[in-house]
Amino acid sequence: MEINILKTDRKSIGKSINKKSFWTNSRRESLSGLLFIAPELIGIIVLGVFPLLFSLYLSFTEWNLVGGLKAIHFIGLENFINVFQDKVFYQALKNNFIFSLVYVPVSIGLSLIIAVLISSAVYFKGFFKVAFFVPYISTMVAVATVFSVLFHPSLGVINKVLHSIGISNPPDWFGSTDSALWAIIIIAVWNIVGYNVVIYIAGLTGVSAELYESAQIDGANKLQQFFYITVPMLGPTTLFLLITSIVNSFKVFDLIAFLTDGGPNNATNVLVYYIYQEGFQNFRMGYASALSWVLFVIVAVITLVTARAQKEQF
Repeated sequence: MEINILKTDRKSIGKSINKKSFWTNSRRESLSGLLFIAPELIGIIVLGVFPLLFSLYLSFTEWNLVGGLKAIHFIGLENFINVFQDKVFYQALKNNFIFSLVYVPVSIGLSLIIAVLISSAVYFKGFFKVAFFVPYISTMVAVATVFSVLFHPSLGVINKVLHSIGISNPPDWFGSTDSALWAIIIIAVWNIVGYNVVIYIAGLTGVSAELYESAQIDGANKLQQFFYITVPMLGPTTLFLLITSIVNSFKVFDLIAFLTDGGPNNATNVLVYYIYQEGFQNFRMGYASALSWVLFVIVAVITLVTARAQKEQF
C-alpha cells in the first residue's frame, strides 16, 4: 500500500514538475515581448500586408469603386496589357524620369556643397542648420501656397526680378507645358535640401580631421581634398540619400495636386498622381492597382541597380 502511494506521489510530482518546467523564464519573457509588439504586428498586417495583397488581387480585376465589393470582376492580365498601351501612362512615366534625373543629382549635389560650407567655413553653424531644415518640416501645402504666389505670371516676385534684368517675356510657370514641370522640380529641390544638408553634416562629423591635415601637408588644395577625401568618405551617406531621393522622386504628389492638377495637358502628370486620378476620380480601382504594381516594380529595379552600383564603387 505504501509502495503504491509512493508511486502515485512520484507521478504527481513529475507532472507538476513538467507543468512548471514549460513556463520557463525565457518563455515568459518571449510571451511578454510578443504581447508588447502584438498591437504593432496587428497594425502592420491590417494597414500594410492586407492592403498590399488586396491591391495585388485587384490588379487582376475590373472594379468600379462606386459599385462596392459586389462589382469586382476578375479579368486576368487585361489591366496590365492596357497599362502598356496607355499614352497617358507613358507621358506620366516620362515626366517621372525627367523629374528624377534632375531632382536627385541636383538636390544631393547642392546639399553636399552647402553641408561642407557650413561645416568648414561658416559662423553660427547651428543657426544655418535650423534655417536650412525649416523648409523640410513645413507642410507641403504651405510651401506650395508660398510658391504659387512667387511664381505668379504677372504679380510674382520671380517674374518681376526676371523683368528687371531684361527678360521681357518670362515664363508662365504653372500655365505652360514648357515650364510647369521645372517649377515643380525647383520647389521639390528647395524643400528637400535642408534634410539632406543635416544628414551630410552628421556624416561629416565622422570624417577624421587628420585626413585633411595629411592631405594639406602633401600639398592638396581644398578642391582636391573635397573630391579625394570628403566625397569617398561620405559614400555610405550618399548611398542612403540617393536611394531615399529616388524613392521620393517617384512619390511626388502633393505639389502637383495643389498647384497643377497634372496639367497643363498632362505636362506635370506623374505616376502617383495618375494612379490617384484613375482610382479616386475615375473610380477604376483595378486599373489603378495595376498601375501601382508597375510603379512598384520600376522603383524596385532602379533602387536595386543603384544600390548595387554604389556599393561596388564605395
